[in-house]
Order: sequence, then C-alpha cells, then structure tokens
Amino acid sequence: MTPRHPRAWMWAEACDVLERAERLHRQFFQLESVHGGQPAWQPPVDLFETERELQILVALPGVEPEQVQVVIDGASLIVVGERQVPARSRGAAIHRIEIPYGRFERRIQLAEGRRYELDRRELANGCLLLTLRKLG
Repeated sequence: MTPRHPRAWMWAEACDVLERAERLHRQFFQLESVHGGQPAWQPPVDLFETERELQILVALPGVEPEQVQVVIDGASLIVVGERQVPARSRGAAIHRIEIPYGRFERRIQLAEGRRYELDRRELANGCLLLTLRKLG
C-alpha cells in the first residue's frame, strides 16, 4: 500500500467535510410546501430518550418564544412558527442569506401506540428544548 502525502490527504478530508456540511445545510434549511401549501423551512432537531421521557432539541436561532407553537397530534409532534427578519436589517442591501427566515414547520413522528404529554418547554441560546413525559 502506497502512503499518501499528508497535505493531499488533509485537503481531501477538509473538502469532504465541507461537502457534507453543505449537504446537511441544504437538507435542513430548504423551503418546502407543507400541510396547507404554505412554504416553510424545517429546523433541525435532536431527539434523546430516557425511560420516562423524550427530549427534543429544535434549532431555532433568533426565534422569540411567542413565535413558536407546539402541538401533539396523535403520533406526531408539530413545531410551527415564524422567524422574523431582524428590524435593523430591513432596508439594507442583502449580500448573503444563509439563515432561513419566514414560516417554519417541523413534524416529528413519535412512537406509534405511545402517549406523551408536553412536560417542559424552554427556549434558550437559540434552541427550543421540549420534554415529553411518557404516559402509561
């Protein structure tokens, strides 16, 4: 097996990481027509489960707590709201927009046949932490 030059290997690795990051960015921050036909972006989520609860972390940078609605609808958790364009940037020339603005909606499929109750809801540091208590 021929050893590869470290600089070429590191460059290839860096390009691969950037490509994966770009792919994730496109996957999570794309506009889609969701229920009702309105375009919306989908925030990324992390899910953590313990014996008694399900914790869901939703990335919502710059979203105010009153702009977010959370609903448990059967076997789905729905997080919906809107991220407003900052007032200080209105009227400014736009050079780049990578952080999505406007309506967002994320539907998270919950375990079929299991019931949950929203126990806690915190929005801090740009992330919404939802804790669902398992019932029964």
